[in-house]
Amino acid sequence: MSTSAIPKPAASGPAPWEQYRARLEAYTDAKVNYDFSRQSEYTTETGWRLDDYAADLPAEAPGPPEAHGSFAAAQDVLRRYAFPPPDLITGIFKPDGPLENRIMLLRAQFLFFKFYFGVRVSGVTDEAARETPTSPERVWGYGYRTLEGHFERGQIDFTIHKNLATGAVQFRIHAVSQPGRIRNPFYWVGFKLFGRRLQRKFARESLRRMKEMVTAALATGASAAAPAAAAEQK
Repeated sequence: MSTSAIPKPAASGPAPWEQYRARLEAYTDAKVNYDFSRQSEYTTETGWRLDDYAADLPAEAPGPPEAHGSFAAAQDVLRRYAFPPPDLITGIFKPDGPLENRIMLLRAQFLFFKFYFGVRVSGVTDEAARETPTSPERVWGYGYRTLEGHFERGQIDFTIHKNLATGAVQFRIHAVSQPGRIRNPFYWVGFKLFGRRLQRKFARESLRRMKEMVTAALATGASAAAPAAAAEQK
């Protein structure tokens, strides 16, 4: 895998994520870099960006998610943070830790530079039948918040939705953000010029890759392992 689906340790050496152990541990007690208790107040009028994106995934039959279907395959991809474009963002984390409060080291690539930022999973969404204006949805996913040192401030949520009446499955991204404090003037100018473009690229490519990975998993039967993994993370 090219993203945070960190492979299991080979017999001849440590797992790749251990190369970043020190960076990960540095974020253990790091604070979120904005006041998330006021998140409901963050709107475009108060200087925040609110973004929503969605992609249709292969549909299933109506009813609860199928054991080896599109919803389960998407859960597996999402849990491993394998969907972001690897030329832009790579997520690094201890793979056997709980999803709730998971700390991830994000390695971002911009021009000829690489940057490392910390984020923390803020909560796991797990609803069997969320009420909507049309029909109930099965919803699963999580969000993470930016930690001290990040070039941005805010939260991004990734969720998978299955319409229980129609069988339609979607992957959705919801983000609330604004630029953070960037002390280096060169980086500040770069982020000012390209940051918004990179945000949109991240969302657009993440949607595309999720759809491709779910389709591939269904074709090969790789989603068969997803239900067991999902039970472990609840």
